[in-house]
Amino acid sequence: MSSQYENLPQPGDYAAFFKVSPAEVPAERLVRANRLSGMVRAVAQPVSSDATVADVVSVAGGAAEAAPLPKSTVAVASDAVPAAKPKAPPVQREWVPAQFGFVAHWVKSASDARLRAPKQLVARNDTVSTVQAYRDAWLAGQRCIIPMQAFFEDDLRSGKPVSTRISRVDGEPMGVAGVWSRWQDPDSGAELISYAILTVNANSHALMHRYQHPGSEKRMPAILNEGSYDAWLTARQDKAREFLRAYPSNWLTANPVERKQDKKPKGWLG
Repeated sequence: MSSQYENLPQPGDYAAFFKVSPAEVPAERLVRANRLSGMVRAVAQPVSSDATVADVVSVAGGAAEAAPLPKSTVAVASDAVPAAKPKAPPVQREWVPAQFGFVAHWVKSASDARLRAPKQLVARNDTVSTVQAYRDAWLAGQRCIIPMQAFFEDDLRSGKPVSTRISRVDGEPMGVAGVWSRWQDPDSGAELISYAILTVNANSHALMHRYQHPGSEKRMPAILNEGSYDAWLTARQDKAREFLRAYPSNWLTANPVERKQDKKPKGWLG
């Protein structure tokens, strides 16, 4: 799995495609390990003081069982009409500046954080709940969406690595599933938000099986369907993996990267 991806070229794309408005668009076009970019997450919804027990259970994802009401409060009526289930409020999203390179909350020092982050750019969908680095964040529902215009893979079929830019056929941005963490430096008290990309198996993917090292398992970012963004951010933990699937190969295109350092993609404002 590649260690870099490309940010969206236009500031308005964040609002148009992800319903967020960054205070500052990431300065760098290419995002690499330990670089500051950002991610989209759901805004935590507080529970009102007059919420019912059922409301609290709903917000908590159904982890607890609502206690039965006292018999004296239950009205008995043979022709009673069941109350309509209230509609869930729309999910509010927020853009959060964050580091690409995951740092777990339990890391002991800044030096350790700097060493770990470049090695924790991606998390596997099948082990994210068991690998020590990501387990707590996954179980806490700390899921995010990483906006990207493209990601990069090495094509090694010729024997030499050829960096290849992979994007959507229609040129639209991609929302990639991720997991995030909040870490606090024990010495300075400074807080760091970081994230990793979630990946899925791509051995049988018509496009992505070409890349990475021959003989190794092929992986690709878990690109989300646009209509599932809110559901991914708020799904119960036991349902979240259902969103992590290989993106259709006919919706992606791959192009070798030109080596001119000063060339920028069409439409890039930076």
